[in-house]
Amino acid sequence: MINDVGCSVTELKSPVSKEEFSEDEEMLIGMMFRLVGERWSLIAGRIPGRSAEDIEKYWNSKKEAHEVKDDLKSRCK
Repeated sequence: MINDVGCSVTELKSPVSKEEFSEDEEMLIGMMFRLVGERWSLIAGRIPGRSAEDIEKYWNSKKEAHEVKDDLKSRCK
C-alpha cells in the first residue's frame, strides 16, 4: 500500500480470529454443525474473518468444556 507521501506502508491488521466469538457466531456455528457436521471450512465460509481452524478449535474447546461439566455432574450424584 502506498501512503499519501508515496512511501510503501505495510498494513498491520489485528487478526479477527484472536477475538472471542460473538453470540451470533456461536449460534451459527451450532446450527451449521448440526446441518453439515465437522465440515469446518464450509462453516467458516459463512463467518467472515474466521478460518476453518478457528472454528474447529472453538468447537473442540466448547465440546471439551461441556464434557468436563457433564462428567462433574455425574460424579456429584
